[in-house]
Amino acid sequence: MKAINSRISHCLSLFHQNRAMISSSFSSQAQAQIHFPRKASIEPNTTDNLIARLHNFCNQKRLKEAIQILHQVEKPPAALYSTLIQLCCQNRALNDGKTVHKHMKFSGFLPGVVICNRLLDMYAKCGSLSDAQNLFDEMSERDLCSWNTLISGYAKMGMLKEAKKLFDEMPERDNFSWTAMISGYVRFDKPKEALELYRMKEMSLLSKLNKFTVSSVLAASAAMGCLIIGKEIHGRITRAGLDLDDVVWSALMDMYGKCGSITEARSVFDKLVDRDIVTWTAMIDRYFKDGRREEGFELFRQLMESGVRPNEFTFAGVLNACADAAAGEIGKQVHGYMTRIHFNPLSFAASALVHMYSKCGNVENAKRVFNGMPQPDLVSWTSLINGYAQNGQPDEALEYFELLLKSNTELDHITFVGVLSACTHAGLVDKGLEYFHSIKEIHGLTHTADHYACIIDLLARSGRFGEAENIINKMPMKPDKFLWASLLGGCRIHGNLELAEKAAKALFEIEPENPATYVTMANIYATAGRWDEVAKIRKLMDDKGVVKKPGLSWIEVKRQIHVFLVGDISHPKSKEIHEFLGKLSKRMREEGYVPDTNFVLHDVEEEQKEQNLSYHSEKLAVAFGIISTPPGTPIKVFKNLRTCVDCHNAIKYISKIVNRKITVRDSNRFHCFEGGNCSCGDYW
Repeated sequence: MKAINSRISHCLSLFHQNRAMISSSFSSQAQAQIHFPRKASIEPNTTDNLIARLHNFCNQKRLKEAIQILHQVEKPPAALYSTLIQLCCQNRALNDGKTVHKHMKFSGFLPGVVICNRLLDMYAKCGSLSDAQNLFDEMSERDLCSWNTLISGYAKMGMLKEAKKLFDEMPERDNFSWTAMISGYVRFDKPKEALELYRMKEMSLLSKLNKFTVSSVLAASAAMGCLIIGKEIHGRITRAGLDLDDVVWSALMDMYGKCGSITEARSVFDKLVDRDIVTWTAMIDRYFKDGRREEGFELFRQLMESGVRPNEFTFAGVLNACADAAAGEIGKQVHGYMTRIHFNPLSFAASALVHMYSKCGNVENAKRVFNGMPQPDLVSWTSLINGYAQNGQPDEALEYFELLLKSNTELDHITFVGVLSACTHAGLVDKGLEYFHSIKEIHGLTHTADHYACIIDLLARSGRFGEAENIINKMPMKPDKFLWASLLGGCRIHGNLELAEKAAKALFEIEPENPATYVTMANIYATAGRWDEVAKIRKLMDDKGVVKKPGLSWIEVKRQIHVFLVGDISHPKSKEIHEFLGKLSKRMREEGYVPDTNFVLHDVEEEQKEQNLSYHSEKLAVAFGIISTPPGTPIKVFKNLRTCVDCHNAIKYISKIVNRKITVRDSNRFHCFEGGNCSCGDYW
């Protein structure tokens, strides 16, 4: 048995050895053939390793990942907290900034004044001034930066009372403190407070001021429109020897311009060494706003020769000035220059082009520019609609309005003023009422005073005074001068004396100095033959010192503007003009023209009335245009007042006799006379 057992043991031993060898051999072969991926060695999340990763994320501006790692670090170093706060500030990440601040508190970290100031800056720039104030109140130590940061934050948010309270409490101030407060007052339209701060005792030390403080003080003077204070500041900074760089020079120029001293503004402009396009544009616009258009256009010409390239603000300003002055030829030249430098058709300068051409009566060019715009804005749509309306093409105006509705462009109240005006010029009363009601019912807009003035104008011109009075009585606002003037104009057309007196009474109370009301009422009384009332009106004007605005017409011939007043004999060609009008008058009578003397104020002989009518300024301008240009040349005249009924009738005859297209733009609209007809259809 022992021998058998020994043999069995030996066999088992051999079996285990062989199995081990087979297993080992199989394992070696398998490993030689199959390559399993090696598991990456992971370093333990030690504090040093986490901090290093945190630094890397901060350097890479990966704020979200950095915040995730921060939660795993018990006590980061101060520099890391500082970097994180700065990154939150740069990204305006208020919630992440609050997380960092909260982590400080839980970790037991006590921030010094530098890190607290960074937190203050972060809260202020993120607009969370309540958090900034709480932190400021908790700070055991504050320096000048702490005070300035919070004051600046309040000032930039318009919380000027809170800013001023801190300003008054702070133990010391520097340039930043003063500038923050002054610029805050200027930014939020409190120039008086800004100047009062300037005049405080501490501000007398001008040698400590910097260009930003001075610029803010000058901006306050400009906003106040006080030239004396502005000049005083200019003198004091000059005496203090403050270095006047371009920032200060620009502020000085702006101050003088806004205070009405454009000569001083130009003097400062000329002293600027490096004039950028912003400075050029500001000076050009100042001329236009001051009514000195020729000087504005001349400075624009100098800009184009200077090598400085105009921007869209420059073009828009010049084109709007062309529109206001009806300077269509200059506008064309500007357009040509814009085309040569490949201006951006998406800029608002393109909208200004549409506006300019529309206002100058060249609606075809306005349409051409409009069609070239990839995405016309609402201003362009409105300008084109108004252009068609004022040029006697109401059907086109309404057609484009319907296209505007289909374009899904969001409308505003100004667009509807143009649409209602188109209806007025065409006498489309029911259509106008439909559009008027749609403003509120369909488009969800509120009726403005302009909308009411337009609809009253439409109804009054059509003689529908009952409906007009009904709308006036239901208005949610008090009728303004434009509405009453519209009503008065309709009364003049239809001879509604009773309602005219009511409208005139309201206008006399609103603007007693406006001569138009007196003249219109005098015309209405004259038409009714009530010359005693005409005399009373004239006496009332004399007693109040109200002077009728003289009629003024002008025409451009060979790039020169020729201006005519009523009865003007000062023009070099005055003799030829009057001789031509005399010959023309005979031809007109042969064609059936009868002078309309209804609106001549004086109760004089009929012959004298007709003679007075012959010398109206638009007739003089039209006659000059005809004798000064080749046959067939279109004539374009501009007038500062509304053209009278007789001149309107006379120019229809003239256009037929001389076979010319004659355009007259009065204060109300364009009248295109051709072949004895007018584009307004005698409805204006």
